[in-house]
Amino acid sequence: QVQLVESGGGLVQAGGSLRLSCAASGSILSINAMGWYRQAPGKQRELVATMADSALNNYADSVKGRFTISRDYAKNTVYLQMNSLKLEDTAVYYCNAGGVRYYDPRDRVRRVRDFWGQGTQVTVSS
Repeated sequence: QVQLVESGGGLVQAGGSLRLSCAASGSILSINAMGWYRQAPGKQRELVATMADSALNNYADSVKGRFTISRDYAKNTVYLQMNSLKLEDTAVYYCNAGGVRYYDPRDRVRRVRDFWGQGTQVTVSS
């Protein structure tokens, strides 16, 4: 199977910065896209930023100019550098790996599916 492990969340004052990391591990053959989503209390999960295998980036309008997504393809890791954080950035941030081709050793077949991390809390205080 494939696992996504996130790190880097925490408490920061408004205007500050945080860097999130997400490492994918397992019998991975390839990953089409990696990205970040977030969910604030009482709200639906929303896209923050994604980066496709083609290196094409996509950002939510609310984070453009403040957040930067990057990938280390060799390590199957995606990062999210968050600068100029605002109170409204407070949420649980989830890592997503889309179109993951991996080997299932139990059934001895190759599969393709999306995976999610467990989430990491980001809290921005005034």
